[in-house]
Amino acid sequence: MRILIDMGHPAHVHLFKNFIWEMEKRGHRVLVTARDKDVVTQLLKAYNIPYIPVGKKGTGSLNLIKEWTFRDFEIVRIARKFNPDILLGVLNPATAHAARLLGKVSVTFTDSEPEIAKYPIADTITLPFTDVILTLSSVQHDYGEKEVRVNSYKELASLHPLRFSPNPDVLDIAGLTPEDDYALVRFVAWDAYHDMGQGGLTLEDKHALIRELEQSCRVFISSESPLPPEFEKYRLPIPPERMHDFLHYAKIFVSDSQTMTTEAALLGTPAVRCNSFVGKNDMGNFVELEERYHLIYNCRDGPSVLSKVRELLKFPNLKDEWARRREPLLHEKIDLTAFMVWFIENYPRSFAEMKEHPKVQYSCVSTRRDAL
Repeated sequence: MRILIDMGHPAHVHLFKNFIWEMEKRGHRVLVTARDKDVVTQLLKAYNIPYIPVGKKGTGSLNLIKEWTFRDFEIVRIARKFNPDILLGVLNPATAHAARLLGKVSVTFTDSEPEIAKYPIADTITLPFTDVILTLSSVQHDYGEKEVRVNSYKELASLHPLRFSPNPDVLDIAGLTPEDDYALVRFVAWDAYHDMGQGGLTLEDKHALIRELEQSCRVFISSESPLPPEFEKYRLPIPPERMHDFLHYAKIFVSDSQTMTTEAALLGTPAVRCNSFVGKNDMGNFVELEERYHLIYNCRDGPSVLSKVRELLKFPNLKDEWARRREPLLHEKIDLTAFMVWFIENYPRSFAEMKEHPKVQYSCVSTRRDAL
């Protein structure tokens, strides 16, 4: 089988890297195309995954439209030459359009509801052209006949215990010992298309947060946008491919980020998330992580974040408690990489089986018990 995957965000590298390695071990051929955004290409190089560059993230709506148009043409050109059987992407119009034009199969992954975006442009120009919409059981939107629901999180493709074991030598890079408490803070740039009209922590909120955290532990900041000069001394000295190791050992994670909040929860690190998505139309995975598993806290403003951070830092045996809370999640959610390997390798029979008997997903993948 020949598979083309287009990646436009660092989270996509983590979603697909184990799938790529598994499929290649089984004799399939995978071609990766990638957009130069944040640390996408840096991660691909670190994981030794060859890729073809297809554009660079621009700024502003006009440049975003230009970039999408260029990627559409590039993916069609590359796919015509590579001749894949299946094209994969995360809410990716370029792979869906290329598959439709070339008479191939398009599988689109999405872990969010169209309702969360003020302008759900990507949904509108992608989903009508894809063959399969692979989504999560926590998503609060019905995608209809094309939909396949998986009881997992996209972050479990790389962080399932069968796929990830934390390495404590990452602490040396930051000048820490295993006895040191530290907080990891993540700020996002808020310039993606789905961020239009949305926002996170203000500069004033960030200053207050750092002051609060510094009273209990060392603070490290990871930022998608340039750091203000006064925050330079907190800059995280860890390469992006070691981020999950560092996140695992953190005492607490605070952010206006989406993906890293879920990653923290899956690694057993208490997480406080603050942005304007929080509310009645919030994404189902964050609602589930807070209300069902009690692993994260969702806040809409800076004062609420400070209150929750103070409460957590006074919590006795905080990390032990979060390790206990994580166990039910790991028993209920499946290894997404194993599912994707089974689903793609057996498509279209796997699609029919999932539509008729969705519980087949539990028998085709490894379980948490296998990792113990």
